Amino acid sequence: MSTGVRRRMGVEERRQQLIGVALELFSRRSPDEVSIDEIASAAGISRPLVYHYFPGKLSLYEAALKRASEDLAGRFAEPHEGPLGARLLRVMRRFFDFVEEHGPGFAALMRGGPAVGSSATNALIDSVRQAAYEQILSHLDVTEAPARLELVVRSWISLAESTALIWLDGRRIPRTELELQLVHDFAALAAVSAAYDEEMGALVKGMVKDEPADGPFADLAGRLIALAG
Repeated sequence: MSTGVRRRMGVEERRQQLIGVALELFSRRSPDEVSIDEIASAAGISRPLVYHYFPGKLSLYEAALKRASEDLAGRFAEPHEGPLGARLLRVMRRFFDFVEEHGPGFAALMRGGPAVGSSATNALIDSVRQAAYEQILSHLDVTEAPARLELVVRSWISLAESTALIWLDGRRIPRTELELQLVHDFAALAAVSAAYDEEMGALVKGMVKDEPADGPFADLAGRLIALAG
């Protein structure tokens, strides 16, 4: 953030600075609690100058959200190398990195912030979910998902969101445990679906055939066997 010393910037440079400052403030507190005056002070400019670049806090919030959504969508990108369980675990670690870095802003977005309900905000949220969905399908080597697989993947993405929100409210469960649990949740959702559908059964067999004995999927199997015993 700026120390308050003013310097001349080009139009786009100033806009990007204000977006960065707003995103930093929204990451620390709910956007509803952050004023234009605070944003102006942190950027080292006057309140009227903020309005010169953005019509109001809502438009600035949406611009900051756009940058954050692009960042979050990028967290689901993962090289197609190695076992699927390990890939998903790395994705969950990056996802929770984002949640931890942008806690109040992430919670405000998902629970109801100043821009929630606007068409622009809804489109950004949907774009992140769609990017995550497409990334997961690509790791499963699936182009067009059958109905049951789409249900599994989209349900899992929603579960990751709700788990992160609950975790932020007190952080009563260690983050690393939740990251692993979400990978287990994906395997469990897929396995239950496979019990009802041959196509899903074949997909699950392909998921686990190259999994190492010390991988997340094998860890889940071991825990379930121990529980049954």
